[in-house]
Amino acid sequence: MGIASTPPVPGTPLDSGDARGLPRRRHHSLLVGTITAPMQAAIGGAALLAGVAAAWLASRSQIEASGPIAAVLAVVLGWSFIGSGLVAWRARSENRLGPVMVFIGFAWFATFLADARDPLAFTVGTALENVYLVGFAYLVLAFPSGRLRTHVERVVIGCAIVLATVVEWVWLLFTDSRAIICPVCPRNAFELVRDDALSESLLQGQRMAGILLSLFMLLLLVSRWRRASAPLRHSVAPVLWTGAATFAALAVSVLNDAFQQPLGALPAWVLACVFASIAIAVLAVLLQQRLAHTAVAGLIVELGRRGQGTDVQEALRDALGDRSLELGYWIPDLTRFVRSDGTAIDLPGPRDERVSTVVERDGAPIAALIHDAALRQNVELVESVCAAAGLTLDNEHLHAELHAKLAELQASRARLVEATELERRRIERDLHDGTQQRLVSIAMSLGLAESKLARDPAAAAPVVRRARNELALALEELRNLSQGIHPAILVERGLAAALDELGRRAGLRVRLEISLEERLPDHVEAAAYFLASEALTNAAKHSQAEEARLAAWRADGTLVVEIEDGGIGGAGPANGTGLRGLADRVEALGGKLTVSSPRGGGTLLRAEIPCG
Repeated sequence: MGIASTPPVPGTPLDSGDARGLPRRRHHSLLVGTITAPMQAAIGGAALLAGVAAAWLASRSQIEASGPIAAVLAVVLGWSFIGSGLVAWRARSENRLGPVMVFIGFAWFATFLADARDPLAFTVGTALENVYLVGFAYLVLAFPSGRLRTHVERVVIGCAIVLATVVEWVWLLFTDSRAIICPVCPRNAFELVRDDALSESLLQGQRMAGILLSLFMLLLLVSRWRRASAPLRHSVAPVLWTGAATFAALAVSVLNDAFQQPLGALPAWVLACVFASIAIAVLAVLLQQRLAHTAVAGLIVELGRRGQGTDVQEALRDALGDRSLELGYWIPDLTRFVRSDGTAIDLPGPRDERVSTVVERDGAPIAALIHDAALRQNVELVESVCAAAGLTLDNEHLHAELHAKLAELQASRARLVEATELERRRIERDLHDGTQQRLVSIAMSLGLAESKLARDPAAAAPVVRRARNELALALEELRNLSQGIHPAILVERGLAAALDELGRRAGLRVRLEISLEERLPDHVEAAAYFLASEALTNAAKHSQAEEARLAAWRADGTLVVEIEDGGIGGAGPANGTGLRGLADRVEALGGKLTVSSPRGGGTLLRAEIPCG
């Protein structure tokens, strides 16, 4: 059994979101790819060296003598992000979040270059001291999909990059490190011109902008939480709330620095502790997704316990934790998905707020799950649940197909009854308005002729001639009327001759390909004749084609009729071209009518009618 998912729908990661031919999951960008064992070992080795170096620099800091505590903090924070990132990268190779977390860890280690005594290393560390916050902002805003979905999010990350790089580097061009940063700092290697006033203004402006940006991101997360569906809230809650707490702590810490640290070092320590919890939160989400796979075992037990009476849709809702989930079954003959009761169900489109997962067996769809977009981040769970319910889905698919065909049969019968009644009324109207009136006129003319015949035989002659002409017209009308009910040539000479005559008097040039050597049952010939007649009439009226092909042959006890034109295409049951009525007529005999009519590609009708 296979699973095919609809592509992700543009939208925010925390917004409740995304038939044959549905594309499968795809990787996103060059940044993302499967991490190999050598790559993982290389990153781990680099992380080990970077962590040791950061701890050594932190323990020898001349700026703030925190000693062992700062060294431990440096190692724990950096390694937690890199380790969690490697786990996430391996678990979700198509997701950017794993590489982003690895980047955050190394960017965090880079900040400890500011504790170096060498001027160049110190300056580089100072220039990079806020870069890790950009990665953190991306991590929280893009979680869990790994992609920024809205223009607002991209603008926010763009502003964060400018503040952390451009503004920081411009500030260093005018900053005397010992006057602005700390009295014992090494020389600023990037200083071009000392301007303490400009340097202080740039620093305070950067801080104020950082505070506002942090508060805006906090509000953005709260807004997302309020709009998110229940399954999505459950899946992202750890990262969402620790991220929101970190943004709040960051705003307080920067505000404390802007006012010369009236609260001392406490806000900075709180920020570091809350920031460290982000990596743990990401691992918690991954563990939560892994533990959700226990739902598969529960689903198997539930399906086995309930047996044939199982409500598969309810069982899948319980297993996947999505009460909004809907289940549809693919009916090939109807070329659509239906619910278990046979009613049609439409899959969500690219712009809809939900997504669908198509379940396939042997390359053909059997069912579709329409569910919350949050499950898109745990595709393995969806695949496992669908595989566990595979046999039951097959059985339910058969039941749904039966219900759908019964519903379609009832609708087809209703349409046939309605069409028959309309035809009866048409014949009644034609007889009343045409032939009946003409016969009444003939009767009156004969009465007039009879009255004149004894007194003035010469005057009666024109009346008799007029009555004879009227009688000839009445006979012609009756002949035409009976031709529409059942053509005489079809009764007398069979389907091949009737189709030949039909092609000759069609409203466009018809190329005949008839290969019928023997007579067929009357009801089969009648259905095929009226199908061809209606199809050629439609082609002449709507296709804008100059020529049509009419073919008929018998193969393995089935009459096959094809009518093809090279017109504008676009024919369908909803376009008022009578195709639904033709299908009803064919299906009433146990046959099948297929229509291929792409825009600009002509129309091909193919009917297969059993001859038994």
